[in-house]
Amino acid sequence: MSKLEQVLDLEPPYDLKFKGPFTEVVTTNLKLKNPSDRKVCFKVKTTAPRRYCVRPNSGMIESGATVTVSVMLQPFEYDPNEKSKHKFMVQTIFAPSNATDMDAVWKDAKPDDLMDSKLRCVFELPSENDQMNDVDATKAAPVLNSKADGTSAPRPSSASVDDSEMKKLMAECKRLQYDVGKLSDENRQLKDEGLRMRKSHRSDDMVTGSGAMMSKQHSSSSLPSLMVVIAAIFIGFFLGKFVL
Repeated sequence: MSKLEQVLDLEPPYDLKFKGPFTEVVTTNLKLKNPSDRKVCFKVKTTAPRRYCVRPNSGMIESGATVTVSVMLQPFEYDPNEKSKHKFMVQTIFAPSNATDMDAVWKDAKPDDLMDSKLRCVFELPSENDQMNDVDATKAAPVLNSKADGTSAPRPSSASVDDSEMKKLMAECKRLQYDVGKLSDENRQLKDEGLRMRKSHRSDDMVTGSGAMMSKQHSSSSLPSLMVVIAAIFIGFFLGKFVL
């Protein structure tokens, strides 16, 4: 028995194109349209599940309805010489009329009832012409709008907005300058207090050192006078003996 042909219309049908730079998340959309008169369950699978985020990755599409699937490529280091081998597969099956549990539908599905479509991933870097066209378009958009309306751009209002913004910026700069000056004054005061504390500590050390020296000198000077007194007592004692 031949495999059933895909019932959904896919847009794009074959390739999922991702346009860089790839330093941030790049998103591309895949549209699934159900042209049949029955409900269709779908699943989106990939060969590189860690590199992509798919929302929604499964669901049910009513008859005649369309579902947009967002495929988000995670940031990576792009090598133009390396060919992408990533692929996606959209797997579908007709939903029973009384289907409520999606897991049960897929669990009870027979291989011959499954339909699938495969898409390959294509990585593209924007060319210089594309970048220049984007820049030119953004610059030309206001001019084209003004010509179409037949009126000139509201420069006075934009000038007033710029003047108000400049005033705010000048006020903010003045406030910051005042804060910086205040902080420098506080820093200078702290340095002066530190110097005064160091000088006071040095003077205290000098006073304590001089006191210690004075006490040493006093003790050393008192020692000879005490020896003189003791020597006089002994001399007087011996003289008294000889006289007697």
